[in-house]
Amino acid sequence: MMDNFKEEIVSRRNSLLPNVLYVLAWVMIVLFGLYALMMFQFVFLAFSVPTLLVFLVSAACAVLLFLYKDHLKVEYEYTFTNGSLDFAKVMRNSSRKELGSMNVQNVTACGHVAHDSFQRYLSMKNVDRKNWFLNRDGNLFYFYYVKNDAGHMIIIEPTEELVEMIRRYLPVGVYQG
Repeated sequence: MMDNFKEEIVSRRNSLLPNVLYVLAWVMIVLFGLYALMMFQFVFLAFSVPTLLVFLVSAACAVLLFLYKDHLKVEYEYTFTNGSLDFAKVMRNSSRKELGSMNVQNVTACGHVAHDSFQRYLSMKNVDRKNWFLNRDGNLFYFYYVKNDAGHMIIIEPTEELVEMIRRYLPVGVYQG
């Protein structure tokens, strides 16, 4: 028997804004860092609380921008293997964060976001929604499942080939169209 395996990487179709913001983040990191160094010198020359606060704020801004700049260049990775679907977030092709895994046999309902059933499940109370897609105009697909008496919804952006592969493993009546 042959394994069914499919791996997809979803990236932004229009990456101009994230690229501009990424470059701007680096510029601001340098500017905040230089300003913090300048304020650090002033703290030693003539100590004052306002100067110390300005130093701390500018240094914190530089550090926070440095830590979160990679979140501007994000891709999502979907891996399907014999009924199991794994999700990962890849930041700047260097850092990978596992988002979760699910067996499609446990799904209560799934289908395209454009279908009427999506709004029905989305309007339910206390549904934990996870948006793991990048292009709002893409071919969005949802999974609704119940875990620990709470409803969960995952929205992804798969190709039709992956959707067809997933449909083969779904229980009867789960696919909503």
